[in-house]
Amino acid sequence: MDLKQSENNILKQPFFAKFWISRILSSTSFQMLSVAIGWQMYELTQDAFSLGMVGLAQFIPMLLLTLFVGQIADRYDRRRIVYISLVIEALTAAFLLLGSMGGWLGPGQILISAALIGACRAFEGPTANALLPQIVSKNILPRAISMSTTAIQTALILGPTIGGVLLAFGASTVYFLAAVALMVSALFTYLVKVEQVKNRKGATVSLRSFFLGLEYVKSKPVILGTISMDLFVVLLGGVTALLPIFVQDILQTGPWGLGLLRAAPAVGAIIVSVVLAYYPLKKSVGMILFGAIAVYGLATMVFAISTNLVLSLLALMVVGGSDVISMVIRSSLVQLQTPDELRGRVNAVNSLFTGTSFQMGEFRAGVMASFIGTVPTVFIGGIGSILVAGLWMYLFPSIRKLESLSKN
Repeated sequence: MDLKQSENNILKQPFFAKFWISRILSSTSFQMLSVAIGWQMYELTQDAFSLGMVGLAQFIPMLLLTLFVGQIADRYDRRRIVYISLVIEALTAAFLLLGSMGGWLGPGQILISAALIGACRAFEGPTANALLPQIVSKNILPRAISMSTTAIQTALILGPTIGGVLLAFGASTVYFLAAVALMVSALFTYLVKVEQVKNRKGATVSLRSFFLGLEYVKSKPVILGTISMDLFVVLLGGVTALLPIFVQDILQTGPWGLGLLRAAPAVGAIIVSVVLAYYPLKKSVGMILFGAIAVYGLATMVFAISTNLVLSLLALMVVGGSDVISMVIRSSLVQLQTPDELRGRVNAVNSLFTGTSFQMGEFRAGVMASFIGTVPTVFIGGIGSILVAGLWMYLFPSIRKLESLSKN
């Protein structure tokens, strides 16, 4: 690691730049695959419940593997774990490509592929987050986190937009480009040089070690509160799984409309994340977090009742912009307040709370929409997000009093 890295030229640091590009390609590919898989599933079934099942298929492996992944990430080469995960994701995209081209890709094969992608993401996500402090020095880590968040949000724009446009040429085109991008992402990850942590393999493997990340999070009320709040907000307020229904039945657009709706939250998020990268949060962090969650809920409610594409896009942009504030605060707290020997397991807990809540949120939305309708489901989710913010202000006063990211 180059200890003379300049804060103002972080993307000129060669190894961070490779890591940053790899994250963009990986996340973009995942979003492209999500668009194509959701669209194909709804075309095959015309059923909201089936869309929810895609989320469940990704949730189950993440739930079962995440804590195990944390221990692996703290004992072995994190770069290699990310590299292998990306290669398997690329092969899964190739499987979807072959099935789509051959005409034999059905709901069962889609669910299996979604589950395999979910398993790989369970390894890739928390391990890549834990890898970042081995690439940059501690004094520029907050800026690196913001730039990494920007990379992910950039992917959330590029992925759905590219996926939606390419769907006009068939899902096979999406799967092909995703497979290629994932292989390139794997190559960039392989070329990253990291600072090796001594004695990592000597750590004792035990049941207690397995749950040490949970114990650490429990001992830190600020970390526990922020990631658990995000869990319930995403579980209640997520709308991604239902976007194909909004596109076809409410807003009445084609695949291009789905791409725009999937990209809209990221447009707002990338604007906010870039601002945060240059003007980081320095005071009243806790109250800013609660305010952002309240805005998230209100914007979700507006999206639910909108029948105008422009208004829907604006509402989703606000959703994304407010959500990224929570993401940056949560990620910064986890990275800055966790020792390296626990960073993999703590990031795994963070991923378990936030990543699986996204998948379960999709399942919840699909099931709920099949009973009470799409619009009521999303509107109630927005109300629920606001209620969660209010309840967490009462349950976790330490968050409310949080002034900076570096101290509890």
